[in-house]
Amino acid sequence: MSGNEKPRPRVLDEAEASRLLGARGFGVLASVRASGHPHLTTVLYHWDGDRRLLRVSSTADRGKPRQLSRDPHAALHVSTPDHMAFAVVEGTAEVSEPTREPGDAVGRELLSLLPEPPEDEAAEAEFLREQVAERRVVIRIRADRLYGTALDM
Repeated sequence: MSGNEKPRPRVLDEAEASRLLGARGFGVLASVRASGHPHLTTVLYHWDGDRRLLRVSSTADRGKPRQLSRDPHAALHVSTPDHMAFAVVEGTAEVSEPTREPGDAVGRELLSLLPEPPEDEAAEAEFLREQVAERRVVIRIRADRLYGTALDM
């Protein structure tokens, strides 16, 4: 690049966008409010690139699960720490039922979203009880589209 040329954005292919999603853990989830306005919130997420599945833990009474149950259109945006690249996953969301019994299928799925498993069986049992008490749900977003851009400096 000569001194007068400006860097140009480079479109990420799906594999690059998927790698960026997998390398991060926090992103901004967009859903649609009843008014039609976007609702944005920072979330901790889990990306499974092989299944093209994004999962987020939430509580049943928060806005995200209610909004996504009404209108399942969703997107998640992540960027590199220097903000020189970003990736977006767009898709259709599904909200699980709240976990109702410690160790039920939803509770086990929530357990699988942890970055590291609990230290022992007692810690796992406590985690599963907390998820029931908090009325935790899993928001699952199946990727319809992955895209992104990088500005290589």
